[in-house]
Amino acid sequence: MTDPSPPASAAPPPPSMNILRERYGDRYRWLLLLSVMVGTMASIMSSTIVNVAIPDMSRHFALGQERAQWVSSGFMVAMTVSMLTTPWLLSRYGYRRTYVGTMVLLLAGGVLGGLSSVFSLVLIARVAEGLAAGVVQPIPAIIILRAFEPHEQGRASGIFGMGVVLAPAIGPSIGGVLVDLFGWRSIFFMVVPFCLASLWLAYKFVPTTAPGGVAASRQGGIDWRGLLLGTVGTLCLLNGLVELRGNAPLEAALLLAGAVASLAVFIWWQKRLAAAGGEPLMNMALFGYRQFAMGSVVAFIYGTALFGSTYLLPVYMQVALHLSASHVGTIMLPAGIVLAFTIAGVGRLADRQPTWILVSIGLLLLAVSFALMVLLHLRSPIWPLVVFAIIGRIGLGFILPSLNLGSMRPLAKPLIPQGASAISFVRMLGGAAGVSLCAIVLEWRLAAHGDSLKSTITSTARLDAFNEVFVMLAGLCALAICAAWQLREKKTS
Repeated sequence: MTDPSPPASAAPPPPSMNILRERYGDRYRWLLLLSVMVGTMASIMSSTIVNVAIPDMSRHFALGQERAQWVSSGFMVAMTVSMLTTPWLLSRYGYRRTYVGTMVLLLAGGVLGGLSSVFSLVLIARVAEGLAAGVVQPIPAIIILRAFEPHEQGRASGIFGMGVVLAPAIGPSIGGVLVDLFGWRSIFFMVVPFCLASLWLAYKFVPTTAPGGVAASRQGGIDWRGLLLGTVGTLCLLNGLVELRGNAPLEAALLLAGAVASLAVFIWWQKRLAAAGGEPLMNMALFGYRQFAMGSVVAFIYGTALFGSTYLLPVYMQVALHLSASHVGTIMLPAGIVLAFTIAGVGRLADRQPTWILVSIGLLLLAVSFALMVLLHLRSPIWPLVVFAIIGRIGLGFILPSLNLGSMRPLAKPLIPQGASAISFVRMLGGAAGVSLCAIVLEWRLAAHGDSLKSTITSTARLDAFNEVFVMLAGLCALAICAAWQLREKKTS
């Protein structure tokens, strides 16, 4: 008697990129982009929205400024290091399993953070969210450069960027209201609906294949030595920056020296592993492309300024200008909406105009927005603050869709996943350093002016301290313009 059940081979194959493209037609690439956009929105929201709740969280757990800033820095460290693992995870497990795993981890981090009763659990939740955010954020750039034609990549980057920034633009406004009404715990739960929606979309539109359309069947293990070196170097850098503001210059010097040594050993190990035929976390051949190397310099400085200011601005508005959390969100809302539409417009320009010009314009506007902050005083109306924030966000709108395209277009296709991971790593390393740097320089300048954030009374001295930090950020953006000019393509004779 024959077995009536169908053979195992008759089971439908898992949906690869080609199968899904045939099923949904020409619009599939946009559906795929939408799917990863929702998850990226959740990861970016989790990285920025918590800043609105830091003052309330500090009071709840009786934290000093040093410990409170680790809510942001801990997230940044985890996100920075985990970005290096994205190419390996995609090759080993494919797009869908990697993406779904990150969304489940992000969801768990949000729930744990919202239910935490001790600060250590909050930090664990933030690290979990950071690990998930780090893995997922390079994926859209890989998809844009692989699934879209060159003349569509700028438009895709613009539409993707518009969608991604709309949630963080609206998020602080909603988050500020939630903090005022329900306390800091409520902001952790904001990522939950985004994570659930992203999981549904992933099972519908995200393919199971690895980049390039091949099956996810890589046998090799991850480069644990490189990952350990990257983690040690990042932690040494951040802790060294923290120690700089204390009375322990020797410890600071040793930690910063450890960061430099870890970087040197990391580069040596990556080159050696590649020469031996292994799979390094970061292929050093990427930096043989001049535009990618210069784009990485811009990305580091830009990350420092962007994430440093993302931490600094809510603190400035609440403890220097004495605005409520809901006011902070309301002030940032118009700037966020302007940013979203700027990205969409500049994305189309990136298909026709040299990306180095767009990046340079963006950095200049960002520098101007920081420099203008020194014009504010205790009796200033709200509208100049809104205008200055809008100028900065217009600058970001010029940078965001242009930098990745200008840096990675010259890369060979097999290097695209590594390139997306590496430039995201460099940007987030700058961001992790920027959060710590702004917190350290702020405390240093407050002490120099005879003030402290522990005081509930603001003063012109406190504003002067904040203004000096904004001037530092403006100078960093001006420095990045020099590197942005090197993104120009060399003319071939």
